[in-house]
Amino acid sequence: MKRFFFIVLLSLAASFRLSAAEGDSLRILWIGNSYTYFHDLPQIVKDIASSQRMRLSTTTVLKGGEQLSGHLKNPRLVSLLKSGGWDYVVVQEQSTLPSLATEDVIKTTYPYAHAIDSMAKAGSPGVRVIYYMTWGHKYGTIYKTDYEPAHHYTTMQERLKTSYLEMAYKNQSWCAPVGMAWKKVRDEHPEIQLYEDDCTHPSIMGSYLAANVIFTTIFQRPYQTGVKCGIADDKAELLQQTAQHTVLENLHLINIR
Repeated sequence: MKRFFFIVLLSLAASFRLSAAEGDSLRILWIGNSYTYFHDLPQIVKDIASSQRMRLSTTTVLKGGEQLSGHLKNPRLVSLLKSGGWDYVVVQEQSTLPSLATEDVIKTTYPYAHAIDSMAKAGSPGVRVIYYMTWGHKYGTIYKTDYEPAHHYTTMQERLKTSYLEMAYKNQSWCAPVGMAWKKVRDEHPEIQLYEDDCTHPSIMGSYLAANVIFTTIFQRPYQTGVKCGIADDKAELLQQTAQHTVLENLHLINIR
């Protein structure tokens, strides 16, 4: 039944084009660190959009290892948020912080996510803020912490999932469930290498999966794209489909209503 529904949506999508296809570009501001700039994730999303005859304009505020609290000290980001004109703001926290104990996430992440969210909405009424749920490190966090669940992939991923969903819920925003799609690929297709050799950063296949999740989160419809980033056809198709199903089958969970 789900497959039939998905095929029907795909058929409808063939004749459906958002206003961005004919009008002005949609403006996206990306805030994050290396999980966003590895393999130029914003450009992959832009390329996928172009393949669907949609135009995106992207601006990035990215710094390796940066936390949201650090980003808020960047006058360029503050100016960009206040100047407004954004259609979407994609927010990505440092890779381990949201996987720590709840009381720590309340101190280190939630207030800064809320501050960015509030500034984005004040400067751009109608903007959609999207929290980019990241993935657990391959064998658990590579950073030193006394919080045992962060030292195992499965429990690290569950904590990341909960924290990112809570950021979306608390701020009446959306969540791009990259980490959920990542876990599905790991569980069902372990032959696909989503990580670089450091066991934390995304390989090109990991970034491709993330790009398709974020694109689907923004546009909420099935699609086919020839953008494959040098990935073999069968693997690219699998990653595309996993990304789309993860988003479209969990719209309420990720706070898209």
